[in-house]
Amino acid sequence: MVILGFPGVQALDLVGPYDVFTGATICLAAAGRSDEGYAVSVVTRDGEPVTTLTGLAFVAQPLPDPREPIDTLVLPGGAGVDDARRDPDTIGWIQIASEQTRRVVSVCTGAFLAAQTGLIDGCVATTHWAFATQMAREFPAVTVDPEPIFVKSSEKVWTAAGVTAGIDLALALVEEDFGTDVAQTVARWLVMYLRRPGGQTQFAAPVWMPRAKRAPIRDVQNAIESEPGGAHSIPDLARRAAMSPRHFTRVFTDEVGEAPGAYVERIRTEAARRQLEETDDTVTVIAARCGFGSAETLRRNFVRRLGISPDQYRKTFA
Repeated sequence: MVILGFPGVQALDLVGPYDVFTGATICLAAAGRSDEGYAVSVVTRDGEPVTTLTGLAFVAQPLPDPREPIDTLVLPGGAGVDDARRDPDTIGWIQIASEQTRRVVSVCTGAFLAAQTGLIDGCVATTHWAFATQMAREFPAVTVDPEPIFVKSSEKVWTAAGVTAGIDLALALVEEDFGTDVAQTVARWLVMYLRRPGGQTQFAAPVWMPRAKRAPIRDVQNAIESEPGGAHSIPDLARRAAMSPRHFTRVFTDEVGEAPGAYVERIRTEAARRQLEETDDTVTVIAARCGFGSAETLRRNFVRRLGISPDQYRKTFA
């Protein structure tokens, strides 16, 4: 088990998986299975300590011979990942080492390292929600999905979403290697879910939507955002913009990048999210106020867009 370090690595991208894998080894030893488990090492180009943006430093070993077999190679992310992926020695080592590796795991923006080496070309991958658009733009051969906590991108490569998602993925790998009981024991020790509900969209900041260039479309956007629960059918919005419904739909989509109906739903979802976080009002009241009509419609929308129910969301974020 090898975790790659580089200047500016995200500390939790490194420490989270490290603690899961070493915790599993301790659990196995306590159960009389000391011949199993993981030998985990943190490595850097020159064996220098791993430095993080926050000032923490971790002892490391030099990079091993990339031609020697590695069971699992972990590629963390962090503020220094751009410099790391521009370093030909680092990328070259990953490319050679991955050929002898059973499993390659990226955490957070470590997915950029995997993409830089071509490991996930033609695959579905995830990364931190804040960097998903950038990754999709830079690596068109990769299908970037910003929703999952982690993804098995290929038979060899796994990619995890932002920061703590590396712990979720490490637990899944422990479960795959040694069974649910061992993984569940480690999860309980870390006081976390073995499988957390929902995806990472529930943690993402509200998406900023571009403002239209045409004043009538901007007026429509303002009207939707100022009163999410209002009557926002296509004919109503088209009349506000002084356009035919068909022409309005085409112009709005071109200007904003999203169809009017989808835009209304997004704004209503964000309004409901805020009210679930900030008020004690019932889901039924919030659903009516935000234009969903019924609690069931709001629930279906939340599950489809965020992967969890309104009640689960409130318990997590209120």
